[in-house]
Amino acid sequence: MRTGIFILICLGFTLLAGCDKEPEVGEVVSTFENYQETGDLPALKERGFVRLLAPRFDEPSGLPRDGIPASEYQQQAEEFVEHLGLEPRWVYADNFGELSALINQGMADIIITNYSVTKERQKSLAFSTPVNAVQERLVVPRALADLPLTEIGEVTLSVPEGSAYQETATKLAKRHDNISLEVLESNVSDEELVNGVANGELAASIVDSNMLDALLEEDGEAVAGPVANRKRRIAWAVRPDSSELLDQINQYITSERVITSVDSEEERDWAEIREKGVLRVITSNNPASYFMWRGELMGFDYDLIKDFAKQHRLRVRVVVHDTPSSMFAALEAGEGDVIAASMTVTAERERAGWSFSERYLEVNEQLIGEAGDTPLETVEELAGRTVAVNPETAYYDTLKALQEAGGSFEILEVENASTEMLIDGVASGDYDLTMADSHLAAMESTYRDDIAVLFQFEPAKEIAWVTREPQQALREQLNRYIKRGYRGLFYNVTYNRYFKEKKTIATHEAYRVEAGRDISPYDELVRGESLKYGLDWRLITSQMYQESRFNPNARSFAGAQGLLQVMPRTGRQFGYSNLTNPKNGVEAGLAYIDWLEQRFPARLDLAEKLYFTLAAYNAGHGHVEDARRLAQRLGKDPDKWFGHVEEAMLLLSKPQYARQARYGYVRGSEPVKYVREIKNRYLGYVAALGEQEQSQL
Repeated sequence: MRTGIFILICLGFTLLAGCDKEPEVGEVVSTFENYQETGDLPALKERGFVRLLAPRFDEPSGLPRDGIPASEYQQQAEEFVEHLGLEPRWVYADNFGELSALINQGMADIIITNYSVTKERQKSLAFSTPVNAVQERLVVPRALADLPLTEIGEVTLSVPEGSAYQETATKLAKRHDNISLEVLESNVSDEELVNGVANGELAASIVDSNMLDALLEEDGEAVAGPVANRKRRIAWAVRPDSSELLDQINQYITSERVITSVDSEEERDWAEIREKGVLRVITSNNPASYFMWRGELMGFDYDLIKDFAKQHRLRVRVVVHDTPSSMFAALEAGEGDVIAASMTVTAERERAGWSFSERYLEVNEQLIGEAGDTPLETVEELAGRTVAVNPETAYYDTLKALQEAGGSFEILEVENASTEMLIDGVASGDYDLTMADSHLAAMESTYRDDIAVLFQFEPAKEIAWVTREPQQALREQLNRYIKRGYRGLFYNVTYNRYFKEKKTIATHEAYRVEAGRDISPYDELVRGESLKYGLDWRLITSQMYQESRFNPNARSFAGAQGLLQVMPRTGRQFGYSNLTNPKNGVEAGLAYIDWLEQRFPARLDLAEKLYFTLAAYNAGHGHVEDARRLAQRLGKDPDKWFGHVEEAMLLLSKPQYARQARYGYVRGSEPVKYVREIKNRYLGYVAALGEQEQSQL
C-alpha cells in the first residue's frame, strides 16, 4: 500500500503550474482563430486585424535592472496597430527559429521581440527603422575575464542556428585563428547559453548586452568578455512585399520616438526627456517599489510612475539600486531622471540639495511587535526595549532623535536589512521590535497575522519622488500628475492592490473529504483534463483549492483568474480566454503546468520535478531557478526541494541575496508554504480516496 501511495505521489507531483495577465473578471475575450494572409496593409485593413508575432512567453530572462522592459515593445506595437484603426492580435511561436517562416507563410504580420537585423534574415524579411541598438558580447568563464580576443586562447563559440550570434561568430572565426564555431539548435535561449558557460558545458558564447545585464550574476562563473559586435540593430520585421505596412511602421517609429536607446549618464530636464521619449526611473527591487511576480513587473512606485509616463507617451527605463545612498548617487551622476522608490522627505535630505515632488503618499512611522504584544500608550514605554532598524533608513533618524531627547531604549543596527526582513525577524522572535512606515506594515498584514502595530508616531511623513534641484520643469510635470491623480480612481485601485487586499484567497469551507464523496464540484472536469497530461487529478484538485477555494470567479491581487488562477496573458498564449469559465480555466492551467514542468531538467526525480513545478506555478520559473542556483552555492542539493532549494528560496527575500539573483526579490515564504500545503492536502486526498481511486488506475 505504501508503495502504491508513493507511486501516486510521484505521478501526481509531476504536473502543475499556471499564471499571467489582464481583462476584468468574467470579461469574454474572443478566442482568435488564425488564418493565412500574405497581403500588404490593404488586405490587413480588409480583415480588420494586424497579427503581432513573438516567441511564446517572450518574457525577460531576469528582472530588468537597467533598461526598458520587453513588455514596452509589445505595448508600443499594440498602440501602432490601434493607430491604424485596426485590432491587434497576438500569435506565438515556440522559438525564435520559427518567426521568419510564420511571417512568410502568412500566419502573422509583424515580428515584435528583441529581434536582431542580420544579413541572412534580410534575405527573407523587411526590417523597420531600428528601435534599439545593442552590443553583442562574448560570454566567457571568469578565468578569461578582461582578456582581449587575441589572448583568450583556443576557444569554441557555441551559438544557436539562424541567430544573429551565428552571423557574428562566423565572422570572428574567419578573422581569428584561435576561434572556432559550434552551431546549436535554434531554440537555445540566451539564458541557456549563459548557464552553459557558467557550468562548463560551453566554452564560450555570444549574447546581446541588454540581455547580459539581467543574466549575469555578480559572483557567477560566466562573465562578459570582449565586444563581438559594437552595434547590432533591433527592429520590427514584416514580409518583404509589405511595403505599405513597413512605411506606416517607420513613420510611427519616427513620430512616436519608439527608439529605446538613451545615453546611460546624462543630466536631463523635461525637454530632453520628451525629445528622447524615455523616462529613466531609479528605483529599488522590493515589494513596495518594483519586483517581478509570475513574470509580471509590479510595484506601487513602478505602477504610478509608469502611469505618469504613459500619459506623456514616454517609455520607462528602469535603473535599479539597492540603497537610498546608491540611488541618490545614481541621480547625481545622471544615470536616471527621477527616483521613484517610496522615498521619505526629510530635512536632512533637503539640506543635502535634493528636490522632492509633491507627496504622493502620507505615512506614519510605526513600531512593530509580535501579535499579542501590549501596545504602547506613550513613547516613554519604550524604555528597556530594543528596536532593530537599517541605519540607512529614515527610521534610524527618528530613533536617534528620540534617544538624544532622553529615550532609554536600544537601537540595533542591522545593515542592508529590508523592512520585510526585519518584520519577519520580529515575528520569529529574532528581534524585539522594529519600525515600518504604515503602508509597508499594512502590506505585510495582507500576507500575515503574526505581527501587530504597537505605537504610531505623529505627525505623518510624506513620500515623494526625488529630482535634482535644476530639474524644475520635470518637477512641475510630476507635481501636476500627483495633484490631478492623488486619491483618484487609478491611485486608489493601485494603492488597495498592494497595501489593503489580502494576497491569499479567503477560506470558504473546510471541504472534508470522505470516501465516496466528491472533493469539489469540478471533479469530473479535472479528471478528464488531467488524464490528457498523465496527471493525478487529486493533485490538480489540491492545487485548485489552494488557488481559488473552488471559486471560479476568484481573482488575485496580481490579476490571476479562475479555478487555477491563470493570468489572462498566459491563457491567451495557450489559446484560452474567459478564464472564469471553469472549463477554460482548468484547461489553460493544465496546459501551463505541462509547459512549466518541461522547463526543468529531465534528469530530476519525478516527485522533485513536481515540487519545482508547483513552486514555479506560484512564484514564476525564474525565481525557482534563482533558488536552485543559490542552493548550489550554499552547498545544498539544487535538485531537491524540501530542506534544500526551499531554504534557498526563503533567502531570496533578503537584499544581499536578491541583488545577486537574476530575477531579484521574491517573497520566498509564499512558494515554500504553497508547495508544502498542496502536498499535504494531496496526501489527505490519497488517504481518503486511495482504495476507490486505485481501482480506476
